[in-house]
Amino acid sequence: MPLVELKGVHFKYAGSDEYSLKGVSFSASRGECVLLVGPSGCGKSTLLRVLNGLIPHFYEGDLEGEATVAGLDVRSTPIHVLAKHVGMVFQDPENQLFLSSVEREIAFGLENMGLARAEIKRRVEETLRVFGLEELRYKAPYELSGGQQQKVAIASIMAMEPEVLVLDEPTANLDPLSALEILSLVNVLVKDEGLLTIIVEHRLELALKFATRLVVMNDGRLVFDGDPRTGVLFTHRLIGYPPVVITYNLVRRRGLTENFTPLTPEELAEVVAEACSRRKQS
Repeated sequence: MPLVELKGVHFKYAGSDEYSLKGVSFSASRGECVLLVGPSGCGKSTLLRVLNGLIPHFYEGDLEGEATVAGLDVRSTPIHVLAKHVGMVFQDPENQLFLSSVEREIAFGLENMGLARAEIKRRVEETLRVFGLEELRYKAPYELSGGQQQKVAIASIMAMEPEVLVLDEPTANLDPLSALEILSLVNVLVKDEGLLTIIVEHRLELALKFATRLVVMNDGRLVFDGDPRTGVLFTHRLIGYPPVVITYNLVRRRGLTENFTPLTPEELAEVVAEACSRRKQS
């Protein structure tokens, strides 16, 4: 059974004449890492708001079709109930972190869930250990680097043990190494915890490495849903080629590689090395 399922979902914000979502049908299950991409204004953020219940409970408008998360109808389920199943991490962690220490940030959501003190302590300690934050437990979030803040934001959500983790541009303000660390961490959670993760990310060269599925939106509709390697080629006019594919296409014109589209620098290096080896042998 899908963990998230949308059937023919349309949504129009109050006061708008245009639909932001137009007949969106989408389902996803545990253990998937879905990369959601598309041009600005295509409906990505609106789709995420449906998944966490902000639509229709916070943002007013006309919602049509069916939308369920963990078997719960988003229309009839309060946001605070959906929050136990869907964890949301935003692109700017400073907007999500507001307490005096990392330890308190992680405990905050657990306290709001009404858990027993012993269970809160257990989860906080486990989360600090898993995310490698033990040495930062008493630090204030504003004292941390951008990568550390984003890690704390994800940790505070994961302590609540959601079934769905949604990340909206999680690496937007990070350098490439910090971004790779965050996405690698998310990849571990997908594999070890069986999480369903949905990532909105514009840095394809980083995110494609971890995606099990690529979903592309344009003008409120899903225009591609499938294998990332195929999707990058099919929808490049909307989302562009990542640098590794641009490099591959340049190399391919010189006859050095076979017809295989690499998604990571490691794959590109391997393909080029094999092609060069065949050339030497011939």
